[in-house]
Amino acid sequence: MHFTNYSAKTFSDSLYAMKGISKKTIEEHLKLYQGYVTKYNEIMEKLANLTDDEYSKANQTFSAVRELKVELTFAYGGVVNHEIYFDHLGGKGGEPTGDVWKQIKKDFGSFEIFKKDMKATGIAARGWVWTAWNWKEGRLFNYLGDAQNTFPVWHATPILALDTYEHAYFIDYGVNRGSYIDAFFENLNWKEVAKNFSVVIA
Repeated sequence: MHFTNYSAKTFSDSLYAMKGISKKTIEEHLKLYQGYVTKYNEIMEKLANLTDDEYSKANQTFSAVRELKVELTFAYGGVVNHEIYFDHLGGKGGEPTGDVWKQIKKDFGSFEIFKKDMKATGIAARGWVWTAWNWKEGRLFNYLGDAQNTFPVWHATPILALDTYEHAYFIDYGVNRGSYIDAFFENLNWKEVAKNFSVVIA
């Protein structure tokens, strides 16, 4: 099995000058992201070097193949989720415009209802919220995920990701997750979200 090392992305410097989400939080959070990239590459290397004996011992209760394949989804989820998250942070908040605004209004009734639903979903989640385009239903929906590898939801592509793990906000807000979610909205770059949406509706 051939593999090429995955390289961590570089994100906008605006991440370090956000309102309500500190530079310290971002610095520590990016270390976690880099850790997921490192582990993804480590697992892929191990998969590339599995022996015939390890392949022959594949088992659903425990085996090298099972362990590596399961943990790969967690590591890769950690990479992709954080890349969506960091790519659209560091903006000026406000409301989306254009196609994103129209779709949110169509699917949620208003931007205010969308925000209310996403915030409540974020408080209910243990790990992530994704606003995703459901290809089968032709609509946006706020999906809840309790772990890095909860996504993908079948027939759905995320255009916006909210990290609700404690590491995303504990330095700044302690247990007050709701205030962190408010700050998240205040720092969203809707142009990046619009780029993600333009890909799924192209």
